[in-house]
Amino acid sequence: MKTKFNGKCLRGIQELGNHYIMIAGEEAGPASNKMGGIWNVINEEAHTLAALFDSGKLRAKENTEILIAGPYFGHIGADWNRGLNRVTNMEGLSPLSVDGELEKSLKALENEGIKIFTGEEMVGETRIGYLQFQTSDFGKIRSSYMGKEMTLESLVKAEAFELLGLDSLRYESLPNGAEYTHYLSLSYSISELIRLLTGSAPRTADTWAEEEAGRDLLPCPGISLHCHEFGTFYAPARLKKLGIPINTVATLHATLPGRAAGYNSIQKRRNNDSTWPSGVPENLASLEAFARYADTVTAVGESTRQEARLFYGINGIVIRNGITIESENIDWNRKERCLMRIRNFLSENLYRYYGGEKIEPEKIIPIFTISRIEVENKGYPDLLDSLVSLEHIIRNSIMEGHMEERIKVICFLIAAEGPKANLPEGFPVHLPKDILVGNELRLQQMIEERNLDFTKLVRGKRSVAAVLYPQIISPDDGGLDMGVRDFMAGCCAGVFPSRYDPFLLTGLEAGREGTPSVVSRVCGFSDAIKTIESLIEGMGGVIVVDNIDLSYYETVLDYSLAVSYFIRNFVDDRVKYKLLCREAFLLAKDMDWEKPVEQYYELISGARFCAQENSSS
Repeated sequence: MKTKFNGKCLRGIQELGNHYIMIAGEEAGPASNKMGGIWNVINEEAHTLAALFDSGKLRAKENTEILIAGPYFGHIGADWNRGLNRVTNMEGLSPLSVDGELEKSLKALENEGIKIFTGEEMVGETRIGYLQFQTSDFGKIRSSYMGKEMTLESLVKAEAFELLGLDSLRYESLPNGAEYTHYLSLSYSISELIRLLTGSAPRTADTWAEEEAGRDLLPCPGISLHCHEFGTFYAPARLKKLGIPINTVATLHATLPGRAAGYNSIQKRRNNDSTWPSGVPENLASLEAFARYADTVTAVGESTRQEARLFYGINGIVIRNGITIESENIDWNRKERCLMRIRNFLSENLYRYYGGEKIEPEKIIPIFTISRIEVENKGYPDLLDSLVSLEHIIRNSIMEGHMEERIKVICFLIAAEGPKANLPEGFPVHLPKDILVGNELRLQQMIEERNLDFTKLVRGKRSVAAVLYPQIISPDDGGLDMGVRDFMAGCCAGVFPSRYDPFLLTGLEAGREGTPSVVSRVCGFSDAIKTIESLIEGMGGVIVVDNIDLSYYETVLDYSLAVSYFIRNFVDDRVKYKLLCREAFLLAKDMDWEKPVEQYYELISGARFCAQENSSS
């Protein structure tokens, strides 16, 4: 017996000629001077979805368009976070070609005073539109609410209080008030565009309840909204309160209480301890809790799913992150070129700035880690202590004749408080302390305390060193001047010892370049490996270290042993090393974006709802 639903879709949604899939997040895309982050995920989701539509692997509804929504930072200083200094770069995009409801809605939004910077690109026959909202001037735009004259920023906050009880008067006075206000304004802009697209008249929660009492509303596929992270979660909450029943998905890449607890979050989950640790920003957490208003909540890893249930009482499902790999094989010539570039750079600059006997480039083995500059959460103490242990392993191997005497292992620590300009020649080998700030100074001090700086390396007293690379790595970063992919390709191995990491996308990014890696058990990436472990024989290209149940000293030793395993094969058995590289590559290839995007599309398309609605008993 087929199920029949009596609910009706909103008239405005029914009349839409296009199906809009909007993917939203707080990032300064489509390109900005910021490394990685949520933008990579949003960008890959949109392009993979477009490619699946274009290839016919996914059947798109007629006139489906993909829209990416985020903030616009037009110049240095426009970002609410002055330290990041993100600048949005939309060069290379074509002008957004709009007509019909979208054109009318964008004009109506601009009439409200909301500036939108747009662009588009094509993936085959499928268009991806970019909508970047400028929120920095909301406090200057005149508007009115409930018959009272006020700024647009005040309107957003007044409505949010009425709809959801957000106490912006208190929240904006907190130290991170500018961040909170920006997220609220961005989410408002996104949801307001959707409201205009549906043709819904402005109304309050109370008036909507009076008009629609007893009416069973059913989601329809005119518009679908996928929000990444708490900066945009007010959008589905506002739409729900306004009674606009579009399909919504909220994806958590972490939780704020979980981040604040860091590696202690493991124990909190085990003890079912839902108390929040100190340091959780109350205003941002109130936005994160709005994930519960979405039709579906997803998490990128099991630990994040458990945190959402523990701290917010939100039940969700896990949809992992992925990676896009277009090539079928590793470009070994490219890897060799990138390796030699790194080696030559280190050899020349070590001799230039530290003297001593010049180290032959062929004797240098570069490894790396790359992450946000969260010292404890990202496991930097563990990494540096493991490099000290690695020093002893390599020295013993040299003494026993198992490794060449002049081998030098140099580990890049790529972590920065923000992008830097006007860097000195030889950076980061030449690294004056006056260019370091905040946790950069702390990391440099930790390197020196463990005698892992270059001074002893060039004198032949050490075989292992660490170099801080406090910059957003790029082809014109003032250092190696290499793109992050070329840099990863040129290193012998990646080391990612996170004590708290919801997924660890960088592990997949290293694998894409055919670079093996060592990862911690705590990250979601290690959970995801288990689901496809049977697909790849050996799995030696990614080594998982148990940093949950082992003692600290055992964990540190396992990191150093894992790295020495890659180094030993790199030096003595290139055939086996290439097999390890290929295993890392195949693992990343098996964890591509297609499956997660198909899962997201199934959640946000609404096809099943409408199929049920149109069926008869």
